[in-house]
Amino acid sequence: MFPGCRKSKIFVLRPEFALYFRMQIDIMTDAQRPTQTTSWGAPVSDNQNSITVGWDGPVLLQDTHLLDKLAHFDSERIPERVVHAKGAGAFGYFEVTADVTKWCKADYLSTVGKRTPVLCRFSTVGGEKGSSDLARDPRGFAIKHYTKDGIYDMVGNNTPIFFIRDAIKFPDFIHTQKREPDSNVKAINAYWDFPSLTPEAVHQFTFLFSDRGIPAGFRHMNGYSSHAYKWVNANGEAFWVKLHYKTEAGIKNFTNEEVKKIDDPDYSTRDLFNHIREGKEAAWKAYVQVMPEADAAKYKWNSFDVTNVWPHGDYPLHEYGRLVLNKNPTNYFAEIEQAAFSPSHLVPGVEPSPDRMLQARLFSYPDTHRHRLGPNYNQLPVNSSCPYAQVFNEQRDGLMTIDKSCKARANYEPTSENGTPVEKRSAAIQPFRVTGIVGQHDFKHPNSDFEQPGNFLRHVL
Repeated sequence: MFPGCRKSKIFVLRPEFALYFRMQIDIMTDAQRPTQTTSWGAPVSDNQNSITVGWDGPVLLQDTHLLDKLAHFDSERIPERVVHAKGAGAFGYFEVTADVTKWCKADYLSTVGKRTPVLCRFSTVGGEKGSSDLARDPRGFAIKHYTKDGIYDMVGNNTPIFFIRDAIKFPDFIHTQKREPDSNVKAINAYWDFPSLTPEAVHQFTFLFSDRGIPAGFRHMNGYSSHAYKWVNANGEAFWVKLHYKTEAGIKNFTNEEVKKIDDPDYSTRDLFNHIREGKEAAWKAYVQVMPEADAAKYKWNSFDVTNVWPHGDYPLHEYGRLVLNKNPTNYFAEIEQAAFSPSHLVPGVEPSPDRMLQARLFSYPDTHRHRLGPNYNQLPVNSSCPYAQVFNEQRDGLMTIDKSCKARANYEPTSENGTPVEKRSAAIQPFRVTGIVGQHDFKHPNSDFEQPGNFLRHVL
C-alpha cells in the first residue's frame, strides 16, 4: 500500500509499479552499501569537498582523487567536447570605452579606444553536436582575446551563477545531463535527482526554468564571467572583479510553445551567421563589478562562491568596453570546432580567485584540449597568438606539431646559449597569503542556499 492510501482499499499493482514498490522497501542501509573508491581502489573519505587550505582557500594539487576524477571525466568522450559540444562562433574586436587602469594593468585595457581582435564561441552545455540550439540549457559565452601579451580567454556563461560550487561534483552533475550508459537515452530521473540533493543548485535551476531559460538566439543573451577574478594594477594593488556583457540587441527569450513551432535545431547558429553575413554586427557592452581585495573576507556572502552573485547595490556595474562581432568563420571546423578556450589562458593583470570551481577549471580545460586536439592544440592557427605575440618556450615535438620556429636554439633552460628567451619578472602574479588547516572542508556559507534564489524570484523576475 502506498503512503496516504486508505487501508480499506485493495490494490493490484501493475508490474512497473510493483518494481517501484519493491525498490522503496529494499533500500539498503549505509552499512550494507559498498564503499566508494578511487580508480585504484582506495576508499574515498569525502566525495563532496576538494582538499583546500582552510574552508575558503585554494585547492591543493595533492588532491589525487579530484585530479583523477577530473582527468578521467575529461577523456570520457571523443572527439566532441565533453560539454559545450554544440556551438557557433564569429570574429570581431573588443574596444576599451573607459579607463580602468586604476584597477587593471592588462595591456589590452591600457588605452581608451584600443581594439583587440577576438573570437567568440557560443554554445549549449549538455547536448551533443547534433542537439538543438533551443534547449532549456545554459549557454556558453567564451571570448578569445588575441593580445600582444598572449591569449586571454574569458570563458563564461549566459548566467551569472552555476549549478555547483566545488568541481569534485562536476563529473557527477554532467553525467545527469548526458545519456544513460545502458539505454543511451536522457535520464529525467537523474536530471532532477541530483539538484534535489544539492541545495546550492537551486539558484541556477531557478534561472534556468524561468522565462530566461531559452535565449532567442545568441545575439539576444547576456554573458558573464560568473567566477570572480583578480585584477591587478601597475602598483601591485589587487581587486576582485566579475565581468558582465550586456547585449545591445536586447534580451529576448522563447517559451516552450514557441520553440515547438520553430522546429529548427540550428536556429541560433543560423541567426548569428546570417546576421553577420548581411553586414550587421552583433554587439555587447562590457561592464565590471569591482570589489576591494579586503572586502572578500567580510562580505555577507562568500565572495568566491559561483552559485551566488554580488548584488549590484553592493558592487555596481562600471561600463568599460564594447564587444563587437562582424566576421563569420570561413572554415567552421578549423576556426570554431578546433578553437580551444581555457580560464587558465590569462595575461599579466588578470589572475584567478580561490573559487573552487575556477581553480579546477584551470586544470581541466587544457587537459580536455590535449585529449581532444592533441598536446599542440595551442599551435593551431585559431588558438595561436601570432602575429600579436610570439611563443617562446622549451616545449617540443608531440602529435600534430605545427610550429617550425624553434630553429637551432636550445630546448632547455637555464642555458648559456646566446639569444634564448628570458623571464619577465614584471609578469609575476600578485603575492597573496593563504593560511588554514589542510583537509576536505565543507563549504562554510553564512547565508542560506535559498536566499539569493528567493531574491531572484521575488525581485528580479
